[in-house]
Amino acid sequence: MNNPTDILRPSPSLKTNLTVALVGNPNSGKSTIFNLLTGLNQKVGNYPGVTVDKKSGKTRLADKSSAEVIDLPGTYSLYPRSADEKVVLDVLMHPDREQRPDVAVVIADMNNLERNLLLFTQIRDLAIPSVLVLNMADIARKKGVNVDLNLLSRRLGNVPVVSMNARNGEGLDDLKKVLSSPLELPEECFMDVHSLAHEAIAEVKQMYKLENTYEAYQWLQSADRLRFINDNQKEQLLNMRSAFNFDANKLQIEETTERYRQIQQILQDAISSPKDEKQSLSDRLDSVLTHKVFGYLIFFGILFLIFQAIFAWASVPMDIIDYLFAEISGWIQDSLPEGVLTSLLSEGIVPGIGGIVIFVPQIAILFAFIALLEESGYMSRVVFLMDKVMRKVGLNGRSVVPLISGLACAIPAIMATRSIDSWKDRLITIMVTPLMSCSARLPVYTVLIALVVPEQFVWGFISLQGIVLMGMYLLGFVAALGSAWAMKLIVKTKERSFLIMEMPAYRWPRWKNVGITVFEKSKTFVLEAGKVILAVSIVLWVLASYGPGDDIALAEQQLREQAENSDDPTFAENLDIAISASKLENSYAGKFGKMIEPAIAPLGYDWKIGIALISSFAAREVFVGTMATLYSVGEDFDDESTIIGRMRSERNPDTGQQVFRPAVAFSLLVFYAFAMQCMSTIAVVYRETKGWKWPVIQTIYMTALAYVSALIVYQLFS
Repeated sequence: MNNPTDILRPSPSLKTNLTVALVGNPNSGKSTIFNLLTGLNQKVGNYPGVTVDKKSGKTRLADKSSAEVIDLPGTYSLYPRSADEKVVLDVLMHPDREQRPDVAVVIADMNNLERNLLLFTQIRDLAIPSVLVLNMADIARKKGVNVDLNLLSRRLGNVPVVSMNARNGEGLDDLKKVLSSPLELPEECFMDVHSLAHEAIAEVKQMYKLENTYEAYQWLQSADRLRFINDNQKEQLLNMRSAFNFDANKLQIEETTERYRQIQQILQDAISSPKDEKQSLSDRLDSVLTHKVFGYLIFFGILFLIFQAIFAWASVPMDIIDYLFAEISGWIQDSLPEGVLTSLLSEGIVPGIGGIVIFVPQIAILFAFIALLEESGYMSRVVFLMDKVMRKVGLNGRSVVPLISGLACAIPAIMATRSIDSWKDRLITIMVTPLMSCSARLPVYTVLIALVVPEQFVWGFISLQGIVLMGMYLLGFVAALGSAWAMKLIVKTKERSFLIMEMPAYRWPRWKNVGITVFEKSKTFVLEAGKVILAVSIVLWVLASYGPGDDIALAEQQLREQAENSDDPTFAENLDIAISASKLENSYAGKFGKMIEPAIAPLGYDWKIGIALISSFAAREVFVGTMATLYSVGEDFDDESTIIGRMRSERNPDTGQQVFRPAVAFSLLVFYAFAMQCMSTIAVVYRETKGWKWPVIQTIYMTALAYVSALIVYQLFS
């Protein structure tokens, strides 16, 4: 530390609206401290121009003033590897100083200070007033690790150092007091980078009017990563690199080596720890939980438990939600006068909202489990275990949880991809997750399998129908892996995907964090995805309720006249159902079903199946209800035997052939296994990718995959 800091900024305490950025390595406890500071006073937005969430919230400091807290993505240094980490660099180096945070609170794991301090020293040299928080003090105490906070503070340039245990809030008041006080910049920078590229740095400072030496050095280092500089400036910087023989990689290694050398010197004096370290409880647990055999068995056992819980625990609240929304629809129909508005409310908007809210229990349960696994430290072990397996098909270990979650519902599964650092890996995971057979496909599978697979048992106890059903789930898994492998070759990115992670110590979950996570995820789903789902629900209602000209009215009139003249009592009893089916046939949706019949005829489908394909775009399980209406079997759609019996007896009026022959049923099974028949999923993909490009590509490729696969299956069985 031998050069004066060459930039001065106004003291942050003079500002009325303090902006505090939380920065730190992954698994340092940064998000826990963010939740401690902000509680439920949080909001999620987007960083301008990038598809990375911006979490921010308000907190009240010790002097009763308020401050805005920004939770930046976790990173190991100012040399970013992913889109998330580039955000950290952009925020901390923004050329408009008013856009930069006033204070950087750098969260470091007290048990791994050497590596955590690398990022701290870089931020410190950007001349941003900084506070160093040593988190996980409780674990350090158990290990016998003692840190001299005063000595560490002095050796880092009199930077405030706060000891914390974020899990129980220990040290939170100290942090708020520090943030309430004026923070001064160190008199000297931590590392002199002049010696690395003196002439090039001087040129950059002069050309771009930069005052800080390390900032100018980073402009040269990150010329091709900074988003706030234009193409002309990038070209200038890259030319300067060539002119001054600025070898970015070589200098990055030299800089990092020198910083670590200084950090090690400081820590030798500031830290004392037992010489004979016993194997910790975490180490002993890891010997079992990351074992090459037992590790996988335990992991799949936990997944089985989660999968079972999602079904078992969510069914009751989902039934209650379903019942409540049905009651509301009925109440609207009974209470309001007949008309378009009543119909729109009772048949379009209320069921549309119900279709959103009914997924909340599954989402809440899934994210509660994910939060528990993350809070306990086990999730890092899962990523480590699965990384080698998933990397072969273009994914990484963090893709495992979203894929398995997709067996329950693709909505929370796609939201769970946010834990994946690499944008490419995350995008591929989002694109293939809907291929995993979700619970909404189950009604379709069971009806179609019951139609064509006999109720026989293999070896007296293994159900043949059960084997086919299991095959449908395996088919989705294989398709997801195959598609991921293909996309790995197609999706190009300059990002190098590799896994760098640290195994945090096992800890008891902090229940407040679990609660906040569940609440935030559920709220985001309802408010963000719900808007799109509701809009499409209304469009579908209009298409299914109205038709061209007087076709619907004429069809209804003819049916009523037939009922009056018919001697068959069942005809009159089922008149309402027949009218409903006739209305659907003559609606725009019905017309469209007939219009697309030539396109789906090669698959063996008629126009009625075409309507089911269209209507089930809202949700896959709608297929069963549509079939029930079309074939006039009554309103008890859960009575699968009635549906199956009617579908089995359905004949093609032109050929006399059975409509649901094995070739058609298997073709439909494959189509529903691969097709993007769920607008909720599209809405969430739109939300997660921040645009329509990837949802459209996903819908096209899955539809093409479904069509071609269904065509091949139909031709093989015909």
